[in-house]
Amino acid sequence: MKTHERVMAWVTEELQSGRLSIGDHLPGERALAEALGISRGSLREALRVLEALGTIRTSTGSGPRSGTILTAAPEQALALALSMQLATRHVEHRHIYEARLLLESWSAEHAELGERDLAAAEALLDRMDDPELAVPDFLELDAEFHVTIARAAHNPLLSTLMDALRTSIADHTRERAEALPDWKATAVRLRSEHRGILERLRANDRDGAAERIQAHIRGYYRETSQSAPTPEG
Repeated sequence: MKTHERVMAWVTEELQSGRLSIGDHLPGERALAEALGISRGSLREALRVLEALGTIRTSTGSGPRSGTILTAAPEQALALALSMQLATRHVEHRHIYEARLLLESWSAEHAELGERDLAAAEALLDRMDDPELAVPDFLELDAEFHVTIARAAHNPLLSTLMDALRTSIADHTRERAEALPDWKATAVRLRSEHRGILERLRANDRDGAAERIQAHIRGYYRETSQSAPTPEG
């Protein structure tokens, strides 16, 4: 078993037993290395791996936020894995498009947006109405709108996947948007489609919202595919 796997196994056992919880500090480096029977150098390497996977957060200094703290950021590990899969072309961007159709239509069909959720989604769309908004800023708000709907389905795995998807394709999405011949016209259409999706959710018409989300994703994918700076895999 690799060192980081040993550390992960120990952390998992501690969490399952209730001896540790998310937000707790891990023991000091010397104590943990001795408990696991590994060198401090090997422990540091293992902790770097776990930090990249979003399992822990480390910070120097003093105070309650310093040291090594257990976190819950599984989307970080998923985004890293997806990025590597895209880089090696084992997964293509059309596969992510197909996955989005499935995930987001299911989210809309099961979304339960309370007044606070609806207000948050509305605020995102209001910010997107700024005609001078830069493309990256528009896309970031756009992605957050979609993730807000996914979270309202109250399936933590699904919303984690959505977070990971948007992170892994952020650069690709920006490149395709900036390659469009008339981004401003596209942004106007996207704003209208977002408003239509939210309108259906506000009316508790989940099937209608799912249909609009599918049409929204399909339309944008077709449009950006036609003007893509590089051929699709």
